[in-house]
Amino acid sequence: MSEVARPFYRACLLTAFAAAALTVGCGKKPVVSKTEPAAPPPAARPTVTLQANPMTINKGDATTLSWSSTNATQLTISPEVGAVAPEGSTKVTPPESTTYSVTASGPGGTADSPVRVTVGAAAPPPPSATNATSAELLVKEVQDAYFDLDKADIRSDARAAMAKTADFLRNYPQVKVVVEGHCDERGSTEYNLALGDRRAAAVKQYLVSLGIGADRMSTVSYGKEKPFCTESNEDCWQRNRRGHFVMAK
Repeated sequence: MSEVARPFYRACLLTAFAAAALTVGCGKKPVVSKTEPAAPPPAARPTVTLQANPMTINKGDATTLSWSSTNATQLTISPEVGAVAPEGSTKVTPPESTTYSVTASGPGGTADSPVRVTVGAAAPPPPSATNATSAELLVKEVQDAYFDLDKADIRSDARAAMAKTADFLRNYPQVKVVVEGHCDERGSTEYNLALGDRRAAAVKQYLVSLGIGADRMSTVSYGKEKPFCTESNEDCWQRNRRGHFVMAK
């Protein structure tokens, strides 16, 4: 190889090596795959239940609404109740048959649950058995207070009788009585009306002293106008001189 060709040959080799190196350096970079993050699962749908106990009531009575829920952030009961806790109970007194409904809402949606409360006619008032029994017991257990002629003083036997009357009135605090003042047939009508009034007042005052409320007793005087006995003798007259008890109306 001539001295002229040798440098040219070297230049060609250098060019070839440079081209090869450039080809290797410009090769494609490896592709790195990326994993996308998983989508979050959908929020759970709320559930809710509503019950009434009892489901049938009489007008004026109350029933208890009870409810429970899951996956709910807000609960509302209609009509009238409004927003409530996720679980609980409340009393309602519907004026007529009503369908109550609870609506539960949360990130997963809404859910409803209804319940029907049937309202019947108002319950009839209870029979007046208590009053009848009290009146019968008053006749059996309450004793009259008897008085001496022309007197309105409480005798010892009258005190014993009124102690039993006080026991009866304490046992039946709903009972109110009228104390009637009576006299025998002797003396004028005006005199006996006044005497009967004093006798009735004396009986009432004695019962008050035994702890019976004065507001539970009223008094009236009949004098000699309503005798229990109509014979004209001492035994009959004694029976008519009395403080008598009747049930107040």
